[in-house]
Amino acid sequence: MRFKTSVRNIQTFTTSLSSLGKVAWVRLDDKAVRFTIIPETGTQVWAYLEIDSIFEDYTIQSAAPKNTINLELPLPPLHRALKSAINASSASIRLTKKDGVPVLSLTIITNTISSGHSGHGFLNGSAPDPFGDNAFREESLDANMGGRDRETIVTQDIPIRVLTADSVEGIHEPHVRESDAHIILPSLIQLKAISDRFTKLAMATMNGRSSTAAAPKLELAANMHGSLKLSIATDSLNISSVWTGLNNPELDPRQVEEGATLEEHPSTKLKAAGPDAWSTVRIDGRDWGKVLSVGRLGGRVIACFSDEHALILYVYLSNYDGAEESVLTYYISSFSV
Repeated sequence: MRFKTSVRNIQTFTTSLSSLGKVAWVRLDDKAVRFTIIPETGTQVWAYLEIDSIFEDYTIQSAAPKNTINLELPLPPLHRALKSAINASSASIRLTKKDGVPVLSLTIITNTISSGHSGHGFLNGSAPDPFGDNAFREESLDANMGGRDRETIVTQDIPIRVLTADSVEGIHEPHVRESDAHIILPSLIQLKAISDRFTKLAMATMNGRSSTAAAPKLELAANMHGSLKLSIATDSLNISSVWTGLNNPELDPRQVEEGATLEEHPSTKLKAAGPDAWSTVRIDGRDWGKVLSVGRLGGRVIACFSDEHALILYVYLSNYDGAEESVLTYYISSFSV
């Protein structure tokens, strides 16, 4: 079993493994990398990344079909290692063993310029006024070029588990009913700023209440006429923000359940009901803020609403050389009223 690669896009690799859980299951094969994060509570992440979107000089070999390797990764040490590699000149990962324990070995190379001697152009300290006449002496450029490139190599080993194919066979994306509304979200950076603000305001109004009291939930709603509404309410607060002029993408006929037609699809019925018909979900504000951190990657984000049931986000990332888009999928269950 062999796996070795250079990390081509550290930002994508780090953000796609947003800290929504403590453990990720990773499936590597000849074509793609799949990440799955299923925390005890909160958002599930299912990521499908083309090899070229994050890796280069990719080598994988195993006895399984398509050279598949299944791994279980602890996310906290992986996050720390990847963050230290963001400004690196290069970073590479390989699967190996240390003292009989399988590890992902992350090697980070950083080039820095060492500084020359400070104060090299001044006369000695006996001069009473360092900025007076004749305080500087002329030197050749080469004599003062004390800086030299220094290469620093750091290796971090992350203990992992190599999983059998049978043990991961039962991991499947959650089944969610057909969406009532689908809409392309506005800037996630803007949406995160407003969402975080709403959550903080609501939490501030709850100061003094029992620590066991349920935290307020953000209410997110969309219609099929280009509108998105974000709101939050407590006993002493009720605020909302509305976006209009957004795009409701056309539904792909292949996504319609077998035996059904586009005319029968819930989103078609919601659109026919007019702009006052909304599909609504209630989500935890802090969890939602973590999800929206993926906005740093840019890309197109389609939100699919199943009224009072679930919200699914599809984050499409452009790849190098016009390759097929990678997609991060977030499953967020709706809280009841």
